[in-house]
This record gives sequence, C-alpha cells and structure tokens, in this order.
Amino acid sequence: MAHRPSPIRTTDTRRHGEKLGLKTPCLRASVVCDRVRLGVWLVAAIYIGSTLPASAQRLIDRVIARVASNAITLTDVRAAIGLGVVQPGPGEDAETAARDQLIERELLLEEIARFPPPEPGNADIEKEVARLEANAGRQLESLMQATGLDAQRIREIARDTLRIQAYVNQRFGTAAVAGDDEARQYYDTHQAEFTRNGVASPFLEVIAEARQRASADRRRTLVNQWVRDLRARAEVVLVDKPVR
Repeated sequence: MAHRPSPIRTTDTRRHGEKLGLKTPCLRASVVCDRVRLGVWLVAAIYIGSTLPASAQRLIDRVIARVASNAITLTDVRAAIGLGVVQPGPGEDAETAARDQLIERELLLEEIARFPPPEPGNADIEKEVARLEANAGRQLESLMQATGLDAQRIREIARDTLRIQAYVNQRFGTAAVAGDDEARQYYDTHQAEFTRNGVASPFLEVIAEARQRASADRRRTLVNQWVRDLRARAEVVLVDKPVR
C-alpha cells in the first residue's frame, strides 16, 4: 500500500501558503524567518522566567500516572502527602502508596461528576482547609513553594475531599449498617478491641460499639470493592504500563 501523507499536515501547509499568497520557495523562506523569530522569543522567555520569583516560575514536573485524560504528577503526590490527603501505611513506599491513593481519588471524583452530591458549605470547607494546613504544620509554606500550591488550590482540595465523603455516605450509608448478628460476629473475631485491662468486656455491654465497628468494617469492604470495580473499568496508566 502506497504511503499517504498526513491530511492535517498537508492542509496546514497549503493554508499557510494561501494565506500569505506565497508559493513553495517563499514558504520555505517564511519558515526560516519563523524559526528565527521563535528562537528570539525563547531566549527572551528564558531570560524573563529567570528574573521572576520562584513562586511565579513554572515547576518542572513528571507525570507518573494517568487516569483517562487526567495526569497525576510527582508534585501532586508530594503535595497530597504533605497535606495528609493521602496516608501511606507503615512499611509502604510513601510515593507509590500515595500515587495509588490519588488514582483512586481521581476515579471517585470522576464518578462524583456524574452523580454530584450536595455542595459542602463554606464553614465545612474552611474547617477542612484548617485540617489540611494543620497536617502540614510548620512545613506548609515550604510545601506550597515546592509544589506550587496556593490557598485557592488547597480550598479546592478540601472541597473535593468533602464531596467524596458526602458521596460515599450517600451511596453506602444505609447499606453499611450492621445488625446484631454482624456485631456479635465482629465482637467474637476482634476480642482485643473490646478488652480493657486484660479483661474482655461482655458483649451486651459493648454491643453499640461492636455494631459501630462492624458497620465501619462493612463499609470499608463495600467501598474498597466499588473502587476496585471502578479501576477495572477505567483507563489507568502508570508511566508506560497500563494497570488493571
């Protein structure tokens, strides 16, 4: 089969020549001029960028994952860790665990975009912003400088966190409520959680606590399975390796 040139490239070249009223030799000269002008512009841009304060310069970053058309960068991971948005477990590689949690967060936000919960109130957002900033503590300012975070972006992160919580509560609230039988089963298999000073509390004395813990455990199971299903259906890529 004969090679066919790209229709886009051919069309672009033709339109450029027609617009300038030029034939091919003049078009070549125009391209050379364009390159010269581009080189001058780049030199000027580099000089101007080097004179800007650090907070105004573009951060050099690296994409480490992609969820559909949305990229997750190394800076995103470090910012999320610093604010406590993600919480790697003991013994886990912090950046790998944080990356996976951000992938799940992105999947949840895509689902929320389809079925949005009620918007959180300003007071709730401000409270969540305060919590995130408290997680960063004294490192907040340096974290913001290193990752390009600003007050508006932290507020957006806080809002997204609250929207995720509201959506999960709305979707799994009643489904995750454990009955007395499940509470008893949880009590029997988690005796250490109901032991005080070396003595296990009688079930009837801690039934409310056992029901609450069993409900939380059931909710985690349901949410984790749901997120796994979302990930199985989504296009998730780690650098160059697809993840399923």
